[in-house]
Amino acid sequence: MTLSQLDYIVAVDTYRHFATAAEACHVTQPTLSMQIQKLEDELGVLVFDRSKQPVVPTETGQAILTQAREVLRSARRIPEIVSESKNDLQGDLRIGIIPTLAPYLLPYFIGDFVVNYSAVSVQIQELVTEQIVERLRNGLIDVGLVVTPLSENGITELPLFREKLVVYAADSHPLFGKTVVTPADLQTDGLWLLTEGHCFRNQVLDLCGADRQPNSNTPLRYETGSLETLIKLIDRQNGFTLLPFLATLDMDKTRRARLRPFATPQPVREVSLVMHRSFLKRQLIYALKSEILAHLPNEVER
Repeated sequence: MTLSQLDYIVAVDTYRHFATAAEACHVTQPTLSMQIQKLEDELGVLVFDRSKQPVVPTETGQAILTQAREVLRSARRIPEIVSESKNDLQGDLRIGIIPTLAPYLLPYFIGDFVVNYSAVSVQIQELVTEQIVERLRNGLIDVGLVVTPLSENGITELPLFREKLVVYAADSHPLFGKTVVTPADLQTDGLWLLTEGHCFRNQVLDLCGADRQPNSNTPLRYETGSLETLIKLIDRQNGFTLLPFLATLDMDKTRRARLRPFATPQPVREVSLVMHRSFLKRQLIYALKSEILAHLPNEVER
């Protein structure tokens, strides 16, 4: 078997479509199909069940694919070792970042990172945590910026900082009259939430009550993936939500007046870089970590 054949079966597993996999591998579909067939003949087993659409691995094929990904990661690590020995940082760095971090954290460091590492092509995708973990496993991204702990097998976490949470309440909401807020104060109507799939939604529900119904004092039911949308709804409607600290730094005076801190101990979220356990591009990822930490606002706890 060859590394190219392993590349081809991993691509088919990733995209679950032979034509798309061939395009990603920069070969024709007949070439890819022929090489996969040749590999299956050599092994004496079927890697994929072609009777199903989309194509899926067989039970034995799943085990082969897991090992193939490990082999390919190890092979790709060899030229990286040579590059690192020359202190030659170049290539692609594919970053996944969750939506509740992207607009508030990226502007602090990404500009200087691309200037300081001009030989690196940076690709950024805004994804929810589940998508980031899946793409790390499939080798579609190199590193993720998420809230941890994840406790995912095969995923390495590199903590960066701890970000406190605050309450944002409409002028007419009872929480607006508080100097500081306790978790018990959150047992009130008017909670606005991010849509399901966002880890920050889960953290808010952990504090406010997992069985809470959003906006129970109004006939309007609206969930979004944008914190900025929640803020604007509260500005114009009523209610409250929780915000991570970085999302509050660019607020004007009117909005800052609607923020309320939590009483000690303040709830926080841990933000980390996450990688596959046998992660590639190590020097680039550690350079990214250093750049992020160097540009964080002073108020953020490292």
